[in-house]
Amino acid sequence: MSKIKKILIAVSFLLLIFSLFEITRTFLRDYAEQQKIEELTKVWEQESDKGGGETPPSPLITKAYEPVMLPELRKLYERNPDIVGWLKIDGTRIEYPIMQNPQDVAYYLDHDFDKNENKGGLPFLDAHSRVNGSDILLIHGHHMKSGWMFKDLMKYKKESFYKEHATFRFSTLYEKEEYEIVAVILSQVYRKSDDVFKYYQIEKVNTPAEFDSYVQNIKKRALYDTGVTARYGDKLIVLSTCEYSTENGRLAVVARKRK
Repeated sequence: MSKIKKILIAVSFLLLIFSLFEITRTFLRDYAEQQKIEELTKVWEQESDKGGGETPPSPLITKAYEPVMLPELRKLYERNPDIVGWLKIDGTRIEYPIMQNPQDVAYYLDHDFDKNENKGGLPFLDAHSRVNGSDILLIHGHHMKSGWMFKDLMKYKKESFYKEHATFRFSTLYEKEEYEIVAVILSQVYRKSDDVFKYYQIEKVNTPAEFDSYVQNIKKRALYDTGVTARYGDKLIVLSTCEYSTENGRLAVVARKRK
């Protein structure tokens, strides 16, 4: 066997070992993320099951006129007060706490619920959204190859999936809410100088006319007609994630709160 062949075999062997190492590391990381999410979901579900009885006194409730925190979120809030709600979409793996760090908008891009560094992060509320003060709640989430976070939003590209899952649930700290989907769109993150509709610029939606224009632009870009629209006075949720059919692509699921 020639020296060159021996070198090529050695290099190939090293590349194989490296690839196996990376695959194993990715698997273990994804498994750890899955275990953490399942643990949080278990806390949510256990406390939710207790919700039908008496609500025990809580140090988080200090005055009679203050709203009562949902029992299923109380323990999670005590563990990390950055939690602002819980999102669940049937037919998907999307069942996550929604986070917002007041000091660092992008904190949960790469941190888990216990504030450990984590590549998968958690879905988080945009800097220009406030659960109790905004007409549009923009929620960002990773599109993970493993299928976690917001990858399952891709299922909404198919109208058939939408028809079977036209609503989802979002619970704030104090209220259980149901949302019906207005539209599913494909878009991009554009340059600041591009004179196009940017669904993620919610800070520019303040007046009734701006809100109605926002909804009209969303409907124009919809992948299919849901038969649902929204008007000023409605509360919207926009679920946003990466979409790889185009450079800097995004997929957004836009829904309105049911009254």
